[in-house]
Amino acid sequence: MLKKYGLAGLSLLAALPALAQEATTEAAATATEAAAPIMDKGDVAWMMISAVLVLFMTLPGLALFYGGLVRSKNMLSVLMQTTLIACMVMIIWVVYGYSVTFGGGTSPYWGGTAKLFLAGVTPDSMAATFSAGYVIPEFVFIAFQMTFAAITPALIIGAFAERIKFKAVLLFSALWVTFVYFPIAHMVWDANGLIFGMGAIDFAGGTVVHINAGVAALVGCLVIGKRVGLGKENMAPHSMVMTMIGASMLWVGWFGFNVGSNLEANGGAGLAMFNTFVATASAALVWSLIEGVQRGKASMLGAASGMVAGLVAITPACGTVGPIGAIVLGAIAAAVCFFFVTVVKNKLKYDDSLDVFGVHGIGGIIGAIGTGIFSAGSLGGVKGDDYGIAAQTWIQIQAVAITIVWSAVISFLLYKIVDMVVGLRVDNDTERQGLDLTSHGEQAYHG
Repeated sequence: MLKKYGLAGLSLLAALPALAQEATTEAAATATEAAAPIMDKGDVAWMMISAVLVLFMTLPGLALFYGGLVRSKNMLSVLMQTTLIACMVMIIWVVYGYSVTFGGGTSPYWGGTAKLFLAGVTPDSMAATFSAGYVIPEFVFIAFQMTFAAITPALIIGAFAERIKFKAVLLFSALWVTFVYFPIAHMVWDANGLIFGMGAIDFAGGTVVHINAGVAALVGCLVIGKRVGLGKENMAPHSMVMTMIGASMLWVGWFGFNVGSNLEANGGAGLAMFNTFVATASAALVWSLIEGVQRGKASMLGAASGMVAGLVAITPACGTVGPIGAIVLGAIAAAVCFFFVTVVKNKLKYDDSLDVFGVHGIGGIIGAIGTGIFSAGSLGGVKGDDYGIAAQTWIQIQAVAITIVWSAVISFLLYKIVDMVVGLRVDNDTERQGLDLTSHGEQAYHG
């Protein structure tokens, strides 16, 4: 037997080191494969859809919402401003916006220059999500964040609609995203950012988008001044139908805005989605109720304004509060925004044409501060027993204050620079004729 199997046994013994090495190599490969980041196609598909939904918020959602609120002679000017701002900011985002926001720099205020012109970004490069080991393509993340950058300066134009030069709008928007939006977005959403490091919660952009734009809008309407004929001429919205269509598109698109900010299609996304439904519904109902009690009639303008106020307020909170907290937050935002739009604005006599500060600025402040309260587990939020409501709310207040000061001071300087370079405001005759014909040589309606 030994003679019969001796050679085979020796051969087997000789092969053992090689077999052991092969097994070790296979085990190492398996371990490496197990540790490799996972790109889930469901997450990727949802994030692609979310980016498109945020674009839908801007074009045509915001454009129609604002367009319906102005007089018919200025309808196209609002559509054109919204369209060109979005297109311009997308190009700026590619050239340097993404880099100075998320470029990987260690500064608390900006992301650096490492990704100018999207240097180093390829179809194979990945961006992290909130779950360890899960990633999405970097191009998808860039596109999603690009749509946020595109809509934010477009929100501002509602404050000085019907009286600003087209070239002034574009120049201001280019400067504003550069010196206000990108730094605040870096501070809030980048791991090295100042406000991120403080521990502030801003799930989808209460500070970055709404407070930021709302404050810039208030400063803008104060610097530019009131519309000719305000208080003497009829300046009612020319098409509440357009405004309702636009508001509805905003609500639909906002699911991309809020739910997409989860970066993954999972339970957290489901919570953000549900909260975006119920906070908005609550705010629309409360605004209409208050209006009905005060004036005897609830208006479509009020319902649409309430919808937007609810959407704004839930934006920073949608991923961390529970449904009841979302309903309460929407109700509070509607009541406070209604007060600012109907009482404070008239008392202080500033001409925020389409109530950008009253809805986005105030709604964003309510939402950002309310996030600190309603995220607590004891109030239905997702935060655990070690969560301190007072401590977190104080952090939220600090984040709001930083955003207000940064946006107010720099926006004021930028308005003044634009005024010196191209002039901010059209002359009185041009304003009376309407910006559609004078700025664009077109009319929204004929006959």
